[in-house]
Amino acid sequence: MSTFKAPKGTYDLLPPASRQHLAVREAIAAPLRTAGYGYIETPGFESVELFARGVGESTDIVTKEMYAFETKGGDRLALRPEGTASVLRAALEGGLHKAGNLPVKLWYSGSYYRYERPQKGRYRHFAQVGAEALGIEDPAVDAELIILADQAYRSLGLRTYRILLNSLGDQRCRPAYRATLQDFLRGLDLDEETRRRIDINPLRVLDDKRESVRRQLTGAPLIVDHLCDDCRAYHDQVRELLTAEGVAFEDDPRLVRGLDYYTRTTFEFVHDGLGSQSAVGGGGRYDGLSEMLGGPALPSVGWALGVDRTVLALEAEGVELPLPPTTSVYAIPLGEKARTTLFSLVTTLRKAGVAADFSYGGRGLKGAMKAANRSGAAYTVVAGERDLAEGVVQLKDMESGEQVPVPVAEAAEELERRLRG
Repeated sequence: MSTFKAPKGTYDLLPPASRQHLAVREAIAAPLRTAGYGYIETPGFESVELFARGVGESTDIVTKEMYAFETKGGDRLALRPEGTASVLRAALEGGLHKAGNLPVKLWYSGSYYRYERPQKGRYRHFAQVGAEALGIEDPAVDAELIILADQAYRSLGLRTYRILLNSLGDQRCRPAYRATLQDFLRGLDLDEETRRRIDINPLRVLDDKRESVRRQLTGAPLIVDHLCDDCRAYHDQVRELLTAEGVAFEDDPRLVRGLDYYTRTTFEFVHDGLGSQSAVGGGGRYDGLSEMLGGPALPSVGWALGVDRTVLALEAEGVELPLPPTTSVYAIPLGEKARTTLFSLVTTLRKAGVAADFSYGGRGLKGAMKAANRSGAAYTVVAGERDLAEGVVQLKDMESGEQVPVPVAEAAEELERRLRG
């Protein structure tokens, strides 16, 4: 046993569980690829200022949860707590918006870091798949992203999640609502830290999870009652497009999410089988973020879906993903000449796309067969000196137990044929 352990609040993703996580990432990415989204990868750390501006200085993410440090050169950096700010920074730096083909559609996958109280479904290191559409203000793009996430979850076999939908208005109608909300919140019995938040970003108070605060928010004014005509029409179009495509959603006038950059459309995917950590993903529109980062006006929308949370949702529904076997053929050589022959066979099968493995270390037949069983292989190929003298290998069907001799030269083709059939 190692002297060292994974840091508190983190986890190691090990086989066989890692196969399910990889399958979830692939299922989420698959619809994005068919909709024109290109893959982007950004550094695991960025300037602290990027997240302070992009995520919001008043958010818990920046004030309490971000892993920030100073380099030997004096730079202030932070492990990325979310993906959008980094993706937009990279797109601006790379000039992707200048190619003239808007929106710029990007998807990404990776690990993110937040210093939080560890609990099931909430870790200090977690995996997400995200998507961003940059440079277009169009309800169809908002609807497209929600539909693609819904398509991904349905392809995985999830059924009991819910989509919550709201609009947060824009720079024209939100100021008046903000003032009305501040007046309401100042009349409540709140602690000093929450009162400070009222002055910086009062919408964040609506996202407070403490029951003592939530009880007092019952009569809070709602942004949906203060939307300007343009924001209301925009939101109605998003709703109509989703409805036309058969995507069910629930209007949630209190949904604000935990980031400062959202405008207009905001949404969340929740799964009630996960207890208090019910959100499996979410996102929204962030039309002013590019300007906050020093770029041109690039109205944009995006989402991030949690891989860890999605796996927990699958477990809650009892969904088992149809994962292909890691090994289809297991070769067992008995003797030096057989090692050379079967190693060549395994290499040939792998080149043909067959998942094949080999009994290493010169173990005996009994131990090698146990390893073959553990591998989940559909077939084993066994060969000894006598078999090779006769020009054959022994092919065994692991399910039926049937064993037949097959000419060495025909073994690869015969295995491919059986596995196809």
